[in-house]
Amino acid sequence: MNPVSTHSTNKSRTNQAKVNSAPSLLHWRFIVVVAVIILVFVGLSIRAAYIQVVSPDLLIQRGDNRTLRTRVNPLHRGLIVDRNGEQLAVSVPVRAIWADPKAIAQSIQETEEKAKEEPGFDLMAKQNQNNKRWQALAEVLGQNIDELKEKVSHSERRFVYLQRQVSPAMAEYVEKLKIAGIYLRDESRRYYPSGEVSAHVVGFTNVDDAGIEGVEKLYNKWLAGAQGSRKIRRDAKGRMVELIASEEGEKPQNIQLTIDQRIQALAYKELKQAVQYYNATSGSAVVVAVKTGEILALVNSPSYNPNNRTGVSAHRIRNRAVTDAYEPGSSVKPLAVLSALEFGTAQADSLIDTSPGWMHLGGNIVRDPRNYGEIDLTEVIRKSSNMGISKLALSVPKEFLLDMYYNVGLMSDSGANLLGESSGIFNNRNRWSDFELSTLSFGYGISVTALQLAKMYSILGDGGIKRPLSIVKPDAPVASERVISEHSTKQVLHMMESVLQKGGSAEKASVPGYRVAGKTGTSRKANVNGYGDEYVNIFAGVAPVSDPRLAVVILINEPKGELYYAGLTAAPVFAKIMAASLQMLNVPPDDKTVSSLAVTPVETNLETLNAG
Repeated sequence: MNPVSTHSTNKSRTNQAKVNSAPSLLHWRFIVVVAVIILVFVGLSIRAAYIQVVSPDLLIQRGDNRTLRTRVNPLHRGLIVDRNGEQLAVSVPVRAIWADPKAIAQSIQETEEKAKEEPGFDLMAKQNQNNKRWQALAEVLGQNIDELKEKVSHSERRFVYLQRQVSPAMAEYVEKLKIAGIYLRDESRRYYPSGEVSAHVVGFTNVDDAGIEGVEKLYNKWLAGAQGSRKIRRDAKGRMVELIASEEGEKPQNIQLTIDQRIQALAYKELKQAVQYYNATSGSAVVVAVKTGEILALVNSPSYNPNNRTGVSAHRIRNRAVTDAYEPGSSVKPLAVLSALEFGTAQADSLIDTSPGWMHLGGNIVRDPRNYGEIDLTEVIRKSSNMGISKLALSVPKEFLLDMYYNVGLMSDSGANLLGESSGIFNNRNRWSDFELSTLSFGYGISVTALQLAKMYSILGDGGIKRPLSIVKPDAPVASERVISEHSTKQVLHMMESVLQKGGSAEKASVPGYRVAGKTGTSRKANVNGYGDEYVNIFAGVAPVSDPRLAVVILINEPKGELYYAGLTAAPVFAKIMAASLQMLNVPPDDKTVSSLAVTPVETNLETLNAG
């Protein structure tokens, strides 16, 4: 065989084998590619079906989370003003400092990546610069820098307050620091121009601008209103592209109080001085317009500054005039006289035998400081005779006497709807001994607030007409009812004038140019062992008697020293507050014994008053 022929034959077979094997490999590759494509398509179809049919809400929610935002329309809290429009609470614009921990973390990451990408980038210098800015931020906020950084270290969070209600100067300084992830937002802060003078009435708000004391809390819904909102869709750059929905809010309302800030400031000044002068634990004063029941002044001492409550103890915030109840002592003695006059067991000129100055009632003794003998009702009140008052109280049925206390509002709240108001303490019982009724008639066995006592005296001043007290200016006249006859009330007011006249127990309560009716009340404070050596001094009265306009109650709690009778402590304060209030309201003098209408200004020196 030819060798060349043989070689050609072998080569041809080899090439044939290669040609025959190539299509087989391409075939399998094609099958694999097709299979992969089919599997991907099936997977995508299944995923699409799952998203669109089985769980479409999840994708929608994720998309909405990226694009939908709800914007709240900012509101400024309503004003609180006095009866003359003077502002007592206003909202001022401030700013809040907040952080976005995620943005802070991203900024740090971008800085590190930039250092890797740019060889000339000085990472150490950049980090030192940022550390200085954070140190400056911590110093201006008054916070520890490590604690501050820990607060913003949780990168999964998007909002953290660093400090609320900062001053404009601080906000401007923080803004100039230009720290990535640190931002400012507008908000408002409550400011109280009258400070401690009206703090117990107005109250205050918390950092979220919600009322938590006083009128701020009582009428929080009115003052705050309801925020409206807008639901918008934004693009990737944060720009609004669509307004989806808008909800109208409720406009904040202003609140007008019955308080006359002029009288309020005067009353607070005089009360504060008295509490300090007599080294008393506390004091309260209430001024009421008798013909309307409107509270013109309500003050306590000690008070507090609502604009800066740092370190203020709870007892200073308490509105003692409405929360604290005390035994009123002789200040309620006119009620026993009224009961006897109304029931008919006594007349204005009736004589009461108080001899020998004491008497036994069920194993107990009721006594006067001395034997006053046979005295009329005016002398009973002027001398504040326990014997005379007890006999008048026991001359009427028990139910009739108790009804008198209920009728003048001593067993219920005042109607002013003030926060924390007490209705007093009264242990009503089915059976009363004569001694219990006797002690009740001269102000023991019952505890009342200064506000309740002011309501009682406003009823006396308005000729027996009862109406609820008010702290918010009413839109219409409030309902009223007669609970005592006008004749009896006027008779008792004339009797109470004698208390301030020469020889009475409260000469220092007199107001030059005006006829004043009032009554002292000096009572020992009860303790676990009975009654201790601490006193509560009260003076309550109305003026002018010819046409009563104001009822004023002064309470001095636990005066120290030698002056612990109401006629020496509470009475002078009453005189100054009543005199100034009548003059502020332009009430004409009614004392005909005064030769000139030019009334001598009330002496402001407590020491001079006490020496008179």
